[in-house]
Amino acid sequence: MRKNNPELLNAINQAIAEMQKDGTLAKISDKWFWCGRNEIMQESIQLALDSAPFLLKGAILTLQLSLGGMALGLILGFLLALMRLSHFWPLSWLSRIYVSLFRGTPLIAQLFMIYYGLPQFGIEFDPFPAALIGLSLNTAAYTSETLRAAISSIDKGQWEAAASIGMSPWQTLRRVILPQAARTALPPLGNSFIGLVKDTSLAATIQVPELFRQAQLITSRTLEVFTMYLAASLIYWLMATLLSALQNRLESHVNRQDKE
Repeated sequence: MRKNNPELLNAINQAIAEMQKDGTLAKISDKWFWCGRNEIMQESIQLALDSAPFLLKGAILTLQLSLGGMALGLILGFLLALMRLSHFWPLSWLSRIYVSLFRGTPLIAQLFMIYYGLPQFGIEFDPFPAALIGLSLNTAAYTSETLRAAISSIDKGQWEAAASIGMSPWQTLRRVILPQAARTALPPLGNSFIGLVKDTSLAATIQVPELFRQAQLITSRTLEVFTMYLAASLIYWLMATLLSALQNRLESHVNRQDKE
């Protein structure tokens, strides 16, 4: 519009004023700027609600993987910690090599070797057992160091005192050392478990239908990438928050017992 055309400018201003007065301008604004966004938001919320059963099913599988991986990882990690503390150097070095190998390589590579690599040697696993094995082996490398540090933090004089009253090394470990070491190891082990819950998302790469994989499958059908991954992320966040609160409560309970 030319600046030297006041008649046209006045006509446009008058038309806009009339549209604003009779509500036409508001209707246009609602149609093209707000209602569209509201509809998209409503559709996204509805999609998340419709997908909730599938996501919750995946979340349950995620927790199963996490609990199983942590339980097996603790057992193997404890054995590795004892091997590392052993005065028999072959066992100690074997533990060192294991920890270095599994902490120094990506978890996804370990999962791929178990699920895709072992079949070349005639060893095959279904997706869930393969993921459970991979997560357990990886977790063991971290828990072993946590347990080793906790056991090493106990004063050596307690070993000597227990031996002086006729307790065997195993009795000393079980009755004297481990109860104290468990209190020290509890916070880092809790953090490891929360991290493991998030690491289970890598199991999606070997077709385990856990939470992240469920989000992938729904996204492939609906093409609603942001909505589904946001929903999955919120569920991960909720699980991590609840587990963190549970960990804090457990630590407080243990600390109260120590004071008593």
